[in-house]
Amino acid sequence: MKYINEEKIKNLLADATKLDGSQLDIILDKAKSLQRLTLKESAALLSVNDPEYLQKIFAAASFVKDAIYGRRVVLFAPLYISNLCANNCLYCAFKSDNSLVKRKALTIPEISVQTEWLLRRGHKRILMVCGEETRNGKSNIDYYLQAVKAIYAAETGKNKIKRVNVNCAPLSIDDFKKLKASGIGTYQVFQETYHQQTYLRMHPKGPKSDPDNRIDAVDRAFKAGIDDIGIGVLYGLYDYRFETLGLLSHIEHMEIAHNVGPHTISVPRIEPAVGSELSFNPPYKISDDEFKKVVAVLRLSVPYTGIIMSTRENSKMRDSLLSLGVSQMSAESDTSPGGYTEKAQDKAGSQFSLGDQRSLDEVIGSLIEHDYIPSFCAACYRMERTGEAFMQLAKPGTIKGKCSLNALVTLKEYLDDFASIKVKQGGYKMIERYFNKLDHLDQKMLNSFFSHVDSGIRDEYV
Repeated sequence: MKYINEEKIKNLLADATKLDGSQLDIILDKAKSLQRLTLKESAALLSVNDPEYLQKIFAAASFVKDAIYGRRVVLFAPLYISNLCANNCLYCAFKSDNSLVKRKALTIPEISVQTEWLLRRGHKRILMVCGEETRNGKSNIDYYLQAVKAIYAAETGKNKIKRVNVNCAPLSIDDFKKLKASGIGTYQVFQETYHQQTYLRMHPKGPKSDPDNRIDAVDRAFKAGIDDIGIGVLYGLYDYRFETLGLLSHIEHMEIAHNVGPHTISVPRIEPAVGSELSFNPPYKISDDEFKKVVAVLRLSVPYTGIIMSTRENSKMRDSLLSLGVSQMSAESDTSPGGYTEKAQDKAGSQFSLGDQRSLDEVIGSLIEHDYIPSFCAACYRMERTGEAFMQLAKPGTIKGKCSLNALVTLKEYLDDFASIKVKQGGYKMIERYFNKLDHLDQKMLNSFFSHVDSGIRDEYV
């Protein structure tokens, strides 16, 4: 697999256990200065098992997350438009030979209906997810473009979707250019596993069976002008320490080749999926404590990136991971095409089991209780703060001021339009508390935005 030196990774992990506490302290001090860690330094932190020292890693991760992004947490919902798939990934309910799942590709009117439902709940950011179906050897780019257009066109009252991110099959450079021109935000593609032998075993047939084509998709997207890329690992397929260093090796390549690292990193764990025996007994099951360590080490290793937590995890785990580096999370998810509006017995197949069944309002209420500012901001995409421009603000932590202000504006929009009485009460108190911490100029700016929200204007930002 390109860019991944398996022997080097294994040697780093073998040597990592030789470091003592004082050497580990030096690594944590470096991370807290918001510097990127080397593979060797990340390997050292991944090899820590001492409970006391793990707490030091967790505290450092919390410090770094707050230094870069402050207390805001971006919220989004996945919108599955198709579960038709030509791949046979052993861990996924959408695999091609699974007869237990009903197949469905939403029509454009159906995509509009799903989007309108999400808008009525208060969502403003969508991750469009597509199965990897090919027709006569051609990509589904025209379908994707029509879907993105329909999502942006949907409207309920004063509210529209602010940003569509896309998780779809690897495309050609020409097709990536078309996707970019449609106005998407982040393009997301997961390698799933960076261990070559495991990759080939888990993806026995279909377009995804070629690991180099998949890893090259990131480079093709950059060449097409998409400079916000999301990558990730599916934890449970192979040793979590190797996978994390493989992911970090991929990031090193991105930084060298494109001068931009990933906009987001996702860290899903395998969850039970109908028709996938492997998903019920992952070959390398990762414990909760190990999973927390992975999130914390990723935050320390790549301080500028957004770390995404999906609703695969239960509410308790998701809440606890916020302090360890998670900066984005899905809410009120459904992984079945059409699932937001269909009755349970009528649903097409879901991709995996969900651990967090809370509504968006409940998730927002929990964030407020834990003193995190819920955010639906998409300002960076509108202000062309993407790619290198975003990195220049994120790496030193100067993005935090803009993030916090925009989060407070979008929180007020949600509270005014959608929130339950309890969430309104807690949310307005949060806005007042954070408003009082701002300097005079920022307070003046927010007052202007808030008065506009009161008058019915939506989607203003800095």
